Amino acid sequence: MSATVRTLAPGITIRSIVFDIVALGFIFLMPAFSHMLAFPLYFIEPMRIMVILAMVHTHRNNAYLLALALPLFSFVMSGHPILVKAIIISLELMIMVGAFYLLKKYIHIFAAIFSAIILSKVFYFAVKFLIPLKAMQSLGYGSFFEFSLWIQLATSLVLSIYLWRMWKTSTGKSST
Repeated sequence: MSATVRTLAPGITIRSIVFDIVALGFIFLMPAFSHMLAFPLYFIEPMRIMVILAMVHTHRNNAYLLALALPLFSFVMSGHPILVKAIIISLELMIMVGAFYLLKKYIHIFAAIFSAIILSKVFYFAVKFLIPLKAMQSLGYGSFFEFSLWIQLATSLVLSIYLWRMWKTSTGKSST
């Protein structure tokens, strides 16, 4: 049984509005969850998770909106990440969304999302590399690699597998 999704305006659905509210709430509560669990949850890239979930369960424009908004929302609500880093993360997430939608036309869905994640990470680390080390530290960047590359790789693989498995089910489209 399939429920119809009501459209409020072109491209805006109740589903995407509810999803965006949940995504913003999730990001808003992330510091509290991290303190409760005594584990820095940013290691698992919650903003990337929410954007990929939006790609699967809503629509392309909503994924772009969240890619732009989540880091800036987090900065406004908690001061973390700092503004410069929030802008870089927004760009990184938007590159991921754009690269995925471009690559999925030419390669398998799994390869498209995994490649898009890697390309966006290359952008992020290239920007960090191009900024002189002293400037990075004064802007609050800390070390070049904030956390284990193994955690990033594992998160990327899990998210890629999820999108690959859910893409056909959610969109009714082929996964190739």
